[in-house]
Amino acid sequence: MFMGEYLHIIDTKGRVIMPAKFREALGVRFIATKGLDHCLFIYPMTEWTALEQKLRTLPFTQPDVRAFVRFFFSGANECEADKQGRILLPANLREYAQLEKEIVLVGVSSRVEIWSQALWIEYSSQAENAYANAAESLVHLGI
Repeated sequence: MFMGEYLHIIDTKGRVIMPAKFREALGVRFIATKGLDHCLFIYPMTEWTALEQKLRTLPFTQPDVRAFVRFFFSGANECEADKQGRILLPANLREYAQLEKEIVLVGVSSRVEIWSQALWIEYSSQAENAYANAAESLVHLGI
């Protein structure tokens, strides 16, 4: 399980040092793709395979399903950490997530998210306001 928030710097070559706790759980190879809210999603291969299988069961005749699957898979890239624990993020993913220098890596249960620090601060402040309402909704769902 991934959890926690880590501030890092992305270097000029597009490399990010993955926190040791995250590297251990991600394994040797993992997948980086376009996430929601202009962040990147990083999945261990086991989670990626399970997600891929679930997405295959969706009805491809529906335009919103096709659009989501295209977007999600078109950005997917297999990654692995080098000896220093760095991963190279492709330019298209860095551009999508607006990653320039200061970034935040966030553990979110089954995945890691990589955010531009500026976007993370903006998102967090908005999400904080909705946090109590979301918690109340989850209670009504029995969680």
